[in-house]
Amino acid sequence: MNKKLDDEYYQLLEQIQAADFVLVELTLYLDTHPNDQQALQQFNQFHEYSQQLKSVFEPKYGPLLGFGNSAGGENKWEWGQGPWPWQV
Repeated sequence: MNKKLDDEYYQLLEQIQAADFVLVELTLYLDTHPNDQQALQQFNQFHEYSQQLKSVFEPKYGPLLGFGNSAGGENKWEWGQGPWPWQV
């Protein structure tokens, strides 16, 4: 189950985690400040950035989630093939 992971794996994963952290924080802020257009613009920018990073990561290293936003692989289910992001 242990695959040899290259430096790009860790770099992309760290960038994804950072972008998603910003999204969580902006979500909490926008819950209490829904009319803040600058925060909404930042949220949309980070959402696009996060999606771009994931579109590079997932085809190379597999899905980040077992449900929801991550698509299955072409003609096979890849979720059971670790390591999962929290295992590295």
